[in-house]
Amino acid sequence: MSDEWWSRWFRRRWPFRSMFFEEIDEIFREMEREFEDLMRRVPKDLTRERVLPDGTRVQEWGPFVYGYSMTIGPDGKPKITEFGNIKPGFGPGRPRIDIREEREPLVDVLTTDNEVKVIAELPGVEKKDINLHGTEDTLTISVDTPQRKYYKEVKLPAKVDPKKAKSSYKNGVLEVTLPKKGREKPKGEPIRID
Repeated sequence: MSDEWWSRWFRRRWPFRSMFFEEIDEIFREMEREFEDLMRRVPKDLTRERVLPDGTRVQEWGPFVYGYSMTIGPDGKPKITEFGNIKPGFGPGRPRIDIREEREPLVDVLTTDNEVKVIAELPGVEKKDINLHGTEDTLTISVDTPQRKYYKEVKLPAKVDPKKAKSSYKNGVLEVTLPKKGREKPKGEPIRID
């Protein structure tokens, strides 16, 4: 019996199932179109060609990294922080994915009465390749080497003095300690009350 005969028989017996499978097929075709579109947008630094031992050439993509960390803030509420080089975004239709060359490292920000401590995971890089730039409100961490690219701008929870910052890097973990700025005294002269 031919496939056409089975197809007609199946539609006559279960017409609703036929529509169901057609919808499933359309969903898979849409996923395939979205995947092809995503692969066209991959930065050139994240694609490479490799030759297998049998001489076959294969194209590889990556690394693609996405994750999140969850901590409990001082107010007792959970705080979720994303990291990686893939950023999902949500628009009016389906989720959208932005792929960047630089990976966003996992970063924790701890604060005490006198200082703000930023701890970042930067595996696979040398200390000399790490660039730090600090302002009163932010700390920017960046690495740009042929093998690894990291970038993260950290919003600090308090005003700090970046000139007095201290940092260390060991075993892929960067630790930056920034002293908090003291409260500025009000400008002007005191006025005596009569």
